[in-house]
Amino acid sequence: MAEYYDLLGVSRDADADTLKRAYRRLARQYHPDINKEPGAEDRFKEIGRAYEVLGDPQTRARYDQFGEAGVSGAGAPDMGDMGGFADLFDTFFSGFGGAAGAGAGGAPRRRGPRQGDDLRLDLSISFNEAVFGQDREVQIRHLETCATCKGSGAKSGSGPTTCGTCGGQGQVRRATRTPFGSFTQVAPCPTCEGTGQVIADPCGACGGQGVQQVRKKLRITIPAGVDSGTRLRVAGEGNAGQRGGPAGDLYVYLFVQAHDKLRRDGIHIHSDVAVSYLQAILGDTIEVDTVDGAATLEIPAGTQPGTTLTLSGKGVPKLGNPVARGNHLFNVKVQVPTKLSSHERELLEQLAGHHSNKEHPHKSGLFGGLFG
Repeated sequence: MAEYYDLLGVSRDADADTLKRAYRRLARQYHPDINKEPGAEDRFKEIGRAYEVLGDPQTRARYDQFGEAGVSGAGAPDMGDMGGFADLFDTFFSGFGGAAGAGAGGAPRRRGPRQGDDLRLDLSISFNEAVFGQDREVQIRHLETCATCKGSGAKSGSGPTTCGTCGGQGQVRRATRTPFGSFTQVAPCPTCEGTGQVIADPCGACGGQGVQQVRKKLRITIPAGVDSGTRLRVAGEGNAGQRGGPAGDLYVYLFVQAHDKLRRDGIHIHSDVAVSYLQAILGDTIEVDTVDGAATLEIPAGTQPGTTLTLSGKGVPKLGNPVARGNHLFNVKVQVPTKLSSHERELLEQLAGHHSNKEHPHKSGLFGGLFG
């Protein structure tokens, strides 16, 4: 299916009025009771699906962030009899070939259980927490089912009553004259918001909403080997559902802080190690810092500047398989002294005198004098 904004012919920053105008125009153009061309009905369904998603701010936000995958849980609407599409098309097109706002047999529609919204939490963690994982306590604000009324929205001993505005239909009708003829325009009842029922005696704790916003502490497990951009799903910790619907999920997005000495490349860790020119020439065993703490690193005799030395298994655990770890790679930097004592210089000149002309083909300065 084409991108929803393209289907409606609007930009991604279009406001609600622009979306509604675009939908009305295209829906009239492709409505199967008006347009008999092949493919018109399919086009009509696609336009309806696009507006169903983009017309609701919450589903639009999920679509903008995750695309079709963020809104596909609801599935595609069933347009077979124009009676199962959540009252969307009846808002503008009831009256085509029969009574609108009713399913088979003319029964009023009821809004059923609705799943709660997913929530997002951005969490900053340290370099070592990302490597080894950790349990973290976080605090969130989300909607929970009201404990007083158990989500009904009504005071104890009372319950919903039939809406007096729509008579329990959940919809209000208005006749509209258009260039195509007279149509009955149907919209969700503004009093009961399409449910057909109202709370005459609302719960004092939640104001009749059935949900309350609460602050909650959660303990989440950060697995070893995560990196910036890793997303963790905590099931059922989003907003509570309405009318008995399930709660949404909490998605935790991780951002790893930089280390002052270590650099990460996938499952491998890089860092620099400085050695003296004598250590590079003669070789040595030195102590280095790793994510596991201090470790020993062998500097082979004759190590050249820029050489990479490796400590196997001292890198980052593979996400999902913490037994498998990468390596720690050390870039050797040889420090050359800028000042020498007279005794040190004398010793180095003596050492230089042992070298042959063949070992120093480019003779100049000190070696030019020594071997000239």
